[in-house]
Amino acid sequence: MATELYNDGKHKCIGFYDLVSGEGVQANQFLVLNGSHSALIDPGGDLIYRDLFMEAYRYLFTNSLEYVIGSHQDPDIISSLNQWMLGSNCKVVVPKIWERFIPHFAPKTDFKNRLIGIPDEGMNIHLGDAILQALPAHFLHSEGNFQFYDPVAKILFSGDLGASMVHSNFSKPVEDFDTHVRSMEAFHKRYMCGNKACRYWVNMVRPLELDWIVPQHGRPFKGREMIDKFLNWVENLQCGLDLVTQDTYHIPAADLISKITHAPLASRLAARKP
Repeated sequence: MATELYNDGKHKCIGFYDLVSGEGVQANQFLVLNGSHSALIDPGGDLIYRDLFMEAYRYLFTNSLEYVIGSHQDPDIISSLNQWMLGSNCKVVVPKIWERFIPHFAPKTDFKNRLIGIPDEGMNIHLGDAILQALPAHFLHSEGNFQFYDPVAKILFSGDLGASMVHSNFSKPVEDFDTHVRSMEAFHKRYMCGNKACRYWVNMVRPLELDWIVPQHGRPFKGREMIDKFLNWVENLQCGLDLVTQDTYHIPAADLISKITHAPLASRLAARKP
């Protein structure tokens, strides 16, 4: 179901939170509209394309879609690209570092004059009378990673930073931050590269006027008090390379290799089931 995050009559921000079913990782998608101009942020994969198409159709005719924007290259971010490009004349905006990889998601499509690479320093994306600012978020978690700030709605679309592994109420803003940390901690420790990048990111984001931070997975942060708690947590987060030791890099024990390679196929498949 679509959730309106902002609507002043002309400028709208819509979140889609519950389209993933089955084995796919839960993911959120976002549509920004300014008059007749539209941008779809992190539209996800084929797993949700049909449902997102139908939900988005309430707000725009898909063939008038102006931009599909990808924060980075992961399949849950932009692997449905072929469908959106065939169904519209949209331009595709992605980090420049991933420009040559993105066509793998749309092999049936001519990218000539349709692919816009975001330089490492970021850029402004003009959308009608408004802009979306592509803000550098490198190594949080992708090497070439961007977030998108809407100054009209005062919303930061933060991608994987702020993601939480929750099982329901995806669109409901976080109310108890200390409890919510438990659903974020393991993900961030593994997927964010290190505290240095976290601190630099917080220094960039803290001066922004923000009413919302909405990540690509899990629940959003609404209101300055909750946003500040999140920023303080990120600023002090030890993650990624901060946690690496020599024990992380070692040759697996011979008996472990033997157990894996010689186990019957049925046993190996059974062991992979949750």
